[in-house]
Formats: sequence, C-alpha cells, structure tokens
Amino acid sequence: MHRLAVLVLVACGGDDGGNPAIDAPPLTDGSPGDAPMFDPLVGIGTVELVQGGYMFTEGPQWREVQGDLVFSDIPANTIYRYTQTGAPTVHVMPSNMSNGLAIDGSSKLVAAEHGSRSITRDGTAIATTFEGKKLNSPNDVIVADDGTIYFTDPPYGIPMGQAMELAFNGVFRIAPNGTLTAEHRGATSSRPNGIGISPDGKIVYVADTADGRVYKFDVAADGALTGRAMFVMTQGNPDGLAIDTGGNLFVTTSGGVEVFSPTGTRWGTIATPMQPANCAFGDADHRTLYITARTALYRVRLMNAGLPRR
Repeated sequence: MHRLAVLVLVACGGDDGGNPAIDAPPLTDGSPGDAPMFDPLVGIGTVELVQGGYMFTEGPQWREVQGDLVFSDIPANTIYRYTQTGAPTVHVMPSNMSNGLAIDGSSKLVAAEHGSRSITRDGTAIATTFEGKKLNSPNDVIVADDGTIYFTDPPYGIPMGQAMELAFNGVFRIAPNGTLTAEHRGATSSRPNGIGISPDGKIVYVADTADGRVYKFDVAADGALTGRAMFVMTQGNPDGLAIDTGGNLFVTTSGGVEVFSPTGTRWGTIATPMQPANCAFGDADHRTLYITARTALYRVRLMNAGLPRR
C-alpha cells in the first residue's frame, strides 16, 4: 500500500493526537442538555492508497455479513469487492452504471443505477418511475433501520439519447411497503447528491452539489421528511457523505473530506490526492474510512467508530 500524508485543518479543540480521541474531554456547543461531542480528527492516521487505475469510483459500502467493501466504478459498469487481502475483484458486471450502494436489513445490495434509471435490490428494480415518468438518474441511497429507503435523483447520469422526464430533481422515499413518494422536489438547477442519516435516525442529510451546501430534514414518525433547512456551507461541490457514532459528518467536497460536528462546527478537512466523490466507514471495528476519489480507492484509520452505511 502507498501511504500519503493527511492534512487536518483543526477548527475546534482537541489534544495533540497523542491520546485517543475517545479519551478527550467531551465538547458541547453550550446548549442545555446538549449531547457530548468529540473531535473525530484527533488521532487520525495517514491516507493509504488501496488501489488505483479505475475510471471513476463511487458508492463505497461496507457489508457486515460478508466482511467486505463493495464500490462502484460507474463508467466501467462494474461493482468491485474488496476483502482487505489483495486487490479488489469484480463483484457485479454489468452493474447498469451503478453509483451509490446500500445494504438492507436482509443484507441485500441496494443500488442507485444510472443505466436503468432505477433503484434496485439484488438486481431487481424497486423504483423506476414516479407519477408515470422515468426517474432522472438515482445517485445515492441509504436504508433506515425500519427498512425505509431514501435516495437522491439528480440528472447527472441520464443515459445519452434519453431525456429528463420529471420536472424536478428530487429526494425520494420508498416506504417498507414499497410506496414511492417525493420528499423534496428541488429546482431543475439543484443537484441533490450524497445522503446520510443521523445515529438516532431523526435527521436525514442531503448534499446539494450545485449550491455547495448540505441540507438537513427532520424524519417524521412515518418516515416522511419535513423541515428542510441548510446545515452547513462547504468548500464547494459536496458529493457523498458518511456519519460516525457521534453524529459527525464526513462530506466529500472539492477541498477533500470536510468534517463537521452535529451542530455544524467545522472540525477540519482530510486531504486526499484526488478530489473525493464518496466515503463510508468499514472494517470490523468501523474505524476505517474508505474514500472513493476519481480513479482510486483510499482508506484512513480513525480513533472513533463510524456508522456502517445501510
């Protein structure tokens, strides 16, 4: 493995890295009853190149049952599998130009596919049209603990020769009973992209690549998304994101992997050799952040565990 330095621009308190972050004094924003926070960048390791030579990597997803990482190479029409021994191997080909990947409660692979303009579960389409029109090109997808699926649908991957049919770029929800609803109907100039859910399941975060912001939605009892509000402004082009057990957000942007606390405080930025597109926590202890960045897959070890994406 090639090793590369990590640049961490610390914005908030923390020690010099000599002690594990989990042992650092808890931090809060001063609000009464505020849950303790920790600086997730204290004790961070170095960024390692796992493998290069791809076309455009995306959608990293750790699979607990299989003990492996899967990720997409969109132009190569392939999903790769990495087991921490040797180089990643082909897992699914063709993949219908899959982008974001997730795992449901039955360990089935849920994929956002550009080629089929669908959300699929183990290769079977579960969402392709809305109100009689084709979806744009599902981009990123997550599965909540109750089985609800949320996904973003910008027009980035509409196959050549096909047209955008919906009059909006949306954030969608597939209820456990299969009902598809549009939770947010964004302007055609918007680009909803990366999506994630907070540790308590009460907030869904969505990055909008077009305006550089990450937004948050409240999750209602029935899974509906309400109260869209701006969460943070990034350095630009926010894409995929991951969340750790403390609710800290790791957002891939033009500046690297920007890290924010649950209250929106910027902890710092993890520099990567190429602009990252997405990230996800993995390994048995969930303390490795895997980063897909253009033609490569990278990883970096952290002191605190992340939430394995679903």
